[in-house]
Amino acid sequence: MTTDTVSPAAGVDTPHRAPANTPRRVMIASLAGTTIEFYDFYIFATAAALVIGPTFFPGESSQMQVLAAFMSFGLAFVARPVGSLLFGHFGDRIGRKSTLVASLVLMGGATVSIGLLPGYESIGIGAPILLCVFRLCQGLGIGGEWGGAALLATENAPRGRRAFFGMFPQLGPSLGFLLANGVFLVILLSISDEAFMAWGWRIPFLLSAVLVVIGLYVRTTLVESEVFNREQQKPPGRAPMIELLRDHRAPLLQGTLAMVACYAIFYITTVFTLNYATQTQGIDRGTFLGMLCFAIIFMAIATPLSALACDRFGRKPVIISGLVFTMLVGLLLAPLISSASTPLTLVFLCLGLTAMGWIYAPMGALLPELLPTRVRYSGAGVAYSLAGILGASLAPYAAQWLVGQGGLSWVGYYIVGMAMLSLVAMLTVRETRDNTL
Repeated sequence: MTTDTVSPAAGVDTPHRAPANTPRRVMIASLAGTTIEFYDFYIFATAAALVIGPTFFPGESSQMQVLAAFMSFGLAFVARPVGSLLFGHFGDRIGRKSTLVASLVLMGGATVSIGLLPGYESIGIGAPILLCVFRLCQGLGIGGEWGGAALLATENAPRGRRAFFGMFPQLGPSLGFLLANGVFLVILLSISDEAFMAWGWRIPFLLSAVLVVIGLYVRTTLVESEVFNREQQKPPGRAPMIELLRDHRAPLLQGTLAMVACYAIFYITTVFTLNYATQTQGIDRGTFLGMLCFAIIFMAIATPLSALACDRFGRKPVIISGLVFTMLVGLLLAPLISSASTPLTLVFLCLGLTAMGWIYAPMGALLPELLPTRVRYSGAGVAYSLAGILGASLAPYAAQWLVGQGGLSWVGYYIVGMAMLSLVAMLTVRETRDNTL
């Protein structure tokens, strides 16, 4: 491996020095933070498919309740680029550590507030309005979280293992998803449906407070990376976002479009199918959540395997192979889901989440590698968040609408289209494995 190759988009490093943070501390801190953040994010996704509609948007048809719930779900993705800009600015200027702490507090506070929020029957129109406000705060927090966590991992990574270390923030979503759905599953198995709809769904939101305290403890033990400290010794430039848009538009666009497919396959596999299977095909909620908890294990396994392959073979071939596989999964959606067979539905969930893990893992290294240190927090976070708008915010809503227009096959074609868009973007990206940060 050539260690002194620098791409035009990357900053030139001084010779490599050992990071002040130990590898174990970096892995734990980057994994813990994203696990907590995505736990918060996914409990809303699960609640949107099960309970948000009738609790906060009553008086409409069941179809309109579902669409309203999915629209509230999508609001966070609109806020994520704003969070990336806000937290990215301070992350690039004052440091990664304090910015990551602030994003965790904002996200956790919004999640607990949703758990305490009365429904429409109690406070009327104020309920959906406040729900949307707290959902926007969740989006701001997650927008600032991922870029910092990815930089924490990659800027402290040993030479030649950047994709593996960048995988730990990417593993957080698997663990957060498993934790979120596991908590919902335990609650559904422990209380009646009536109790769940009345108050039981709030428990996962309130438990977030405990997780946030743990995450804050882990992150306050960190110090800034040597990469960031070296950059701080240079004269400050213009605002990071101005420099990003002026000088680095191409890698920003490439990184954004490269991530669209993994968002689309994930949220259609988890959120749309959860609603479709329980509302249309009559699969029990607890049964389906159990299936998701099993299927997410495949994503958790695919994530480190993909990262190891990236360090050995490069980012491009691994991501491209995953995108081709994603297209095949999209084509299998209609025949597997329309069968109304629990085993075949489980097969689709496992395939979809395997595809997600394989193409999602390399992004923890790819997006930071596309950009220089002085705009890396802003740029990686913005690309990640813009991809969320294009690939995830409308995915459950679009899938629900497409089912009504042309059936499940149209939802599969939607996944194929998103994968093709990401494939075109990846074909324009230069290999970044040997870039120095």
